[in-house]
Amino acid sequence: MENMTALVSAFARAYHYRNSSVHVFADPLAERMLTEEEYDGISRHMAQGISWFAPEFRGSPEAALRFIVDHQLAPSVLARSAFCERAIGSAMKAGVGQIVVYGCGYDTFSLRAGDARLRVFELDRPEIIGDRRRRIARSHLTAACRAELIGCDLALPGWESALTGAGYDPSKPSFSSLLGISYYLSKEDFSRLIETVSSICCEGSSVCFDYPLSEGGAESRRNRDLAAAAGERMKAEYRREELEPLLSAAGFRLCEHVNAAEATAAFFREYNRGNPDRVMAAPEGVGYCLAVKGQRDGRDQSAEGA
Repeated sequence: MENMTALVSAFARAYHYRNSSVHVFADPLAERMLTEEEYDGISRHMAQGISWFAPEFRGSPEAALRFIVDHQLAPSVLARSAFCERAIGSAMKAGVGQIVVYGCGYDTFSLRAGDARLRVFELDRPEIIGDRRRRIARSHLTAACRAELIGCDLALPGWESALTGAGYDPSKPSFSSLLGISYYLSKEDFSRLIETVSSICCEGSSVCFDYPLSEGGAESRRNRDLAAAAGERMKAEYRREELEPLLSAAGFRLCEHVNAAEATAAFFREYNRGNPDRVMAAPEGVGYCLAVKGQRDGRDQSAEGA
């Protein structure tokens, strides 16, 4: 079964790239992961739902769609992608050559990465991986890096063997992206996942993830409702203070934490300058974390907030 939240995330990235000259996060390949029918269908469905998103809105269907994308769908997707790929860029400059994308859905990083020496391991449920392969083939897309697609269930034991069997080397530093995952796991299962990731990565490896705050805003509440309507109920929320013990128990240290105001300042500033009539902001109720395994080296970039 197709992953509706992954499809809507791809749509949000595609719409933003197509309709903006200045980008919060530029993904020129997201639209090619969708069929024309899917893109148009999501557009119509969202525009028709404007009374649910914003009962007070008055305007054309095109204006309604833009409002929904800019204020509901895109901010969380763009903010977390920008945060994560900034961190990936820093990791690659430091010599990390293994990127693991957990719950990859229809992410296009491996298709945009231009370093042939880079190895990218993409994990998701077998049916999603199969659909991802079909979409990539249909669009005639190829990865410049070495990309491995791995069908597995992260909620079941043994996925780490599938990862290492595909060529992942636990003795070499890696970067793990877990965007969008913490929402759909219980706290116990998410802690267990972080511990398992730690068990197969060496000192100097990084993990990056976003998470829902307990004190979420209206956008976060609507996102929970959308996920539930798509059959993907969100299961957990966190306080900022819970993260360091969770990560420390798995051998990671929190080296960067970004809240909504900080994400808006870091990633939306140029877009907002170029689009003063369509200002966007990172969603209240979402935090963004980067953690590194190993000892402190004095170069932490911790950020207070959330």
